[in-house]
Amino acid sequence: MATTAAPPSAWPRVGALVLLLTALLSVMMIAFAWPASRSSVHDIPIAVAGPTAATAQVTQQLAAKRPGTFDVTVVGDTAAAERLILDREVYGAIDLSTGRPQLIIASAASPSVAQALQQVAQALGAAEPAVPVRDLVPLPADDPRGSGLAAGALPLVLGGIAAAGLLTAVVVGAGRRLAGALAFSVTGGLALVGILQFWLGSVEGSYWLNAGAVALGIAATALTILGLESLLGPAGLGLGAATMMLLGNPLSGLTSAPEMLPSGWGALGQFLPPGAAGSLLRSTAFFDGHAAAGHVWVLLGWAAFGLALAGLAALRTARRPVAAEPAADLVTV
Repeated sequence: MATTAAPPSAWPRVGALVLLLTALLSVMMIAFAWPASRSSVHDIPIAVAGPTAATAQVTQQLAAKRPGTFDVTVVGDTAAAERLILDREVYGAIDLSTGRPQLIIASAASPSVAQALQQVAQALGAAEPAVPVRDLVPLPADDPRGSGLAAGALPLVLGGIAAAGLLTAVVVGAGRRLAGALAFSVTGGLALVGILQFWLGSVEGSYWLNAGAVALGIAATALTILGLESLLGPAGLGLGAATMMLLGNPLSGLTSAPEMLPSGWGALGQFLPPGAAGSLLRSTAFFDGHAAAGHVWVLLGWAAFGLALAGLAALRTARRPVAAEPAADLVTV
């Protein structure tokens, strides 16, 4: 009597899936928790303004008490220090021009850095009354901690990822997908900034410039992922989404500042769409667009990269040989 072979067990597949999910969860934990847990103040650009003797003394104190914490630019007066802050070249300034130290901050550039600067300034003037603080570019009164802008980092990234995923699943044709991504970037930018600016009061400035900054960020993310998908298939979709979510979002610095992330990683984050888009939005919302050009070029570069990948995929498809059709049967009369 013949025996029937038992079907292969499904348990090895279950075990492999469990291990894969555990690995993915571990990667996500590292990606999000490691930058936050290792954040510290280092190489923060600040200005020290005032007479040469006074600025030299404070600079030496900073180097001795907080080595590696600040990248100091010495200027002659208050106006020069304020200009550096407004141009987004420094986060704040210790002003010694009037004889008594005062601290100039820009909380809109980073509430975390502004708080750290206040602690340092008070430590420098510990033997004297509290150092006065002047916020040159404050956050909006409706959102004095900048919570809305920080929380907007994740929807900005997810918008581009969701657009690429849904367009790939629903829309046929690379051209239609790219057009859909560009259209959604515009509407998504208008909607997100409308919520941040008119409902939550988290950003200021020109609504249209702010919406343009967010739209460019969404487009850079969506077009890059669509380009990878068109060239590599589902693997490209996963690679692009993982890059933007597990690298771009945690390293964007939007919740603190790039200089507060582990050394080198914050700089890398500014060359990824989430970091460039977040910094661009700060520039348009609070600093009249100063220091925006570099971030615009980064985002345009990613968008062009995605379009180039889509073009390569289309070229490869066009050059692929077409299978010859079977010859029609001859009919004899």
